[in-house]
Amino acid sequence: MTQAQRPSAMMVADYSRLATSTIGNVLDELGVSGLIVNLRPLVPGRPFCGPATTARGICGPFGTYGPADFRVGAILDAAAPGDVVVIANNGAQVSTWGGLASLAAKTKGLVGTVIDGGARDVEEVDEHGYSIYARHLVPTGGRKRIRIEEIGAPVMVDGVEVSPGDIIVADGTGIACVPLAQADAVLAMARQFDANDRKSARLIEQGTSLSDAMRRYDTI
Repeated sequence: MTQAQRPSAMMVADYSRLATSTIGNVLDELGVSGLIVNLRPLVPGRPFCGPATTARGICGPFGTYGPADFRVGAILDAAAPGDVVVIANNGAQVSTWGGLASLAAKTKGLVGTVIDGGARDVEEVDEHGYSIYARHLVPTGGRKRIRIEEIGAPVMVDGVEVSPGDIIVADGTGIACVPLAQADAVLAMARQFDANDRKSARLIEQGTSLSDAMRRYDTI
């Protein structure tokens, strides 16, 4: 595992103020694939934003792998406070993450976890105040079923490539992954799109029709 480049704290803070819909509009304009649309929050209402710490797992029937192969602890060890853990497990209906992992992540200062696979222990996750997006909510455990193959390398999540250090933004609408190499350009355009949305909202509140607002600001 190599040390990934990371966005500045100021950049993460700037992205945290943007909606995934706004970021998605910009990614469309720039021809960047970065929207993760098939994962859902275990507990709604907990948006997050941070740089990605990535991991990739493989899955088999119970007993395929040993307990030591289920290296969720090593993923947490690789993450830094403020990070988002992103796990690619090929959409398997097996839990990669549960209550204890959420407690450990919250205690370390991580802000969320994104799993193309399963998670469980939703009541504990809620109790710990942690945020998880996953493809499946299942009671099926990952120990002896999942082997963590790689930590800190690019992974594919819901058809989107996520590299370590990419900016992950999650809200009630979905998840956006902004490649770190393009984060400055995306942020500049997203700020303008967001400003246009706000100006349009004020015009509509003052009686302007949506059609007129859309003619004035062609980014909304």
